[in-house]
Amino acid sequence: MNLVTLEQVSKQYSERVLLDEVDLMINTGARVGLIGRNGSGKTTLLRIVAGEESADAGTVTVWGNVRIQYLSQNPPLDMQLSVLDTVFQSDSPQMRLLRDYERAQANLQKNPTDTVAQEKFIAVTAQMDTNDGWLAETNAKTVLTKLGITNFEDTIGTLSGGQQKRVAMARALLDPADLLILDEPTNHIDADTIAWLERYLQTTPNALLMVTHDRYFLDRVANQIVELDRRELIKYTGNYQQYLAARAERHEMLAKKEEKRQSFLRRELEWLRRSPMARGTKQKARIQRVKEISTIAYDRGDQRVALALSSRRLGTRVLSAENLSINFDGTTLFENVDFHLERGDRIGIVGPNGAGKSTLLNLLAGKLNSPTGKIEIGETVVLGYYDQQAENLQDDMRVVEFIARELPLIQTKDGERIEAAQMLEWFLFTRKEQQARIGSLSGGERRRLYLLSILMHQPNVLFLDEPTNDLDIQTLQVLEQFLDNFGGCLVTVSHDRYFLDRNVDFIYLFDEGKIGSRYPSPWRPEEKEEIGSVKDVEKKTETRTTHHAPRTTKKLSWKERKELERLEADIETFEEKKGEIEAAMNAAGGDYVKIGELSAELDTLLANLDEAELRWLELSERA
Repeated sequence: MNLVTLEQVSKQYSERVLLDEVDLMINTGARVGLIGRNGSGKTTLLRIVAGEESADAGTVTVWGNVRIQYLSQNPPLDMQLSVLDTVFQSDSPQMRLLRDYERAQANLQKNPTDTVAQEKFIAVTAQMDTNDGWLAETNAKTVLTKLGITNFEDTIGTLSGGQQKRVAMARALLDPADLLILDEPTNHIDADTIAWLERYLQTTPNALLMVTHDRYFLDRVANQIVELDRRELIKYTGNYQQYLAARAERHEMLAKKEEKRQSFLRRELEWLRRSPMARGTKQKARIQRVKEISTIAYDRGDQRVALALSSRRLGTRVLSAENLSINFDGTTLFENVDFHLERGDRIGIVGPNGAGKSTLLNLLAGKLNSPTGKIEIGETVVLGYYDQQAENLQDDMRVVEFIARELPLIQTKDGERIEAAQMLEWFLFTRKEQQARIGSLSGGERRRLYLLSILMHQPNVLFLDEPTNDLDIQTLQVLEQFLDNFGGCLVTVSHDRYFLDRNVDFIYLFDEGKIGSRYPSPWRPEEKEEIGSVKDVEKKTETRTTHHAPRTTKKLSWKERKELERLEADIETFEEKKGEIEAAMNAAGGDYVKIGELSAELDTLLANLDEAELRWLELSERA
């Protein structure tokens, strides 16, 4: 059953186009992972589907009585309510019934002799018995506990930002909507909680639409991946691992098409320049086809360059800390903590929220002072610290001006010197985007710019505090390419299991005020085989090339000339049929069965059209 349909939806802010006539269908049972660059419009698309933002053009259809629950990155909450009362604000039938029961009970306590209050209390109690309403509070407390919230009477205003989002998540999970929309649900929650959330979502009957950078999460929860790429939606069936393989194949195919298109245009434009005398029907059709092909721009695939900067020498003595402690408002967060970093170490620090992981990095980086112990740093150490604050960004500066001020020229590993604009392109900022004011950037784009400002100074010791929060998968891949070529020491605090497994050698568990044992990474032996699968596929697709050996070109045979004529007619027929199917889908209204049949027919037709055009290009080039 179709739940939500987007047709020809467009959206732009000022001169920035985010969505350009995109289509999307979300059906019952769909678990859609939406991925794309920071600032590409992912959150905007979620808000349009949720009905919290309108499209500039196109239609958004929510069929029947479909209910949608949307969990934003910064969900609005009443700061005066308690945790439990906030969860009870859910619009689910059980929660409404529980609120009715609490009101009836409160009224009866105020007026114990009031017969109306007595009758209302008896009636609501009977409904609670019939509809399992007594389980609602138990379920709410269970979900909150799994999400790391145990003080149910605390007011929302006393909680941290991460805790507030987890309360909002509990409210969303307990509301059985037909479509659950989650924007970065894994941010600010630890690995154990993410694992629980994965299992919960795998068993829920809700359809899901989610944005997340957590690649293991996508692999285990999603059954569809939709990529928002340059204002268009590209759809893939399967989880993240299957998406990687399918995406690589798609880019290979598109690269072949682009190669053939360029070759064909060169030959046809040369023919037009010769201005042949004959201008019959076939020649006119040939000219028209050249015009049509000239407007096509096939994707050439990823153009990322491995970020390999020249390295600074790092001596044998790197960092040693002993007997560190820290107190906040008279409360000891941790004490007697030792930490040692040797040359070549790549270390991940994990642990529950609030354990003091970020505080430890701040102590080691000199941003905080420990009242006890000492920290010794080697003379050759150049520290780069990517923290969660990004304080040095200036909103009134242009992106390229900010980077040029930080460092006008950067030296690569090969000795080449590149300017700020090229460096920004490596980090996925186009020349046009480089002229934007920093204040106009999205949260993820700001984090990406801040990360670049740290790496370009070529540190030989790198601290990363939750680097995957607010960064898109493409930027994470650029960072991971940098780390592949990074010869210094790495210390990262992260809950992202994929990022840790790919980039560190050892894991330290920081909990209960102390650093525990040192584990090799991956540090979950029961998941090691599964962990490798996604990582291996991504690594293979990153290194896959689209270069092909040149082949000799033969003239068309009589049979191939006939095939070329037939293909021209077939392409025209396919395009006419495509328009007919699309018109029929628009006219189908609420007939979900008919829409499903037409959608399947359209998918088959588009595949045939794609194959015919590719073959036509090949034969036209040789003709």
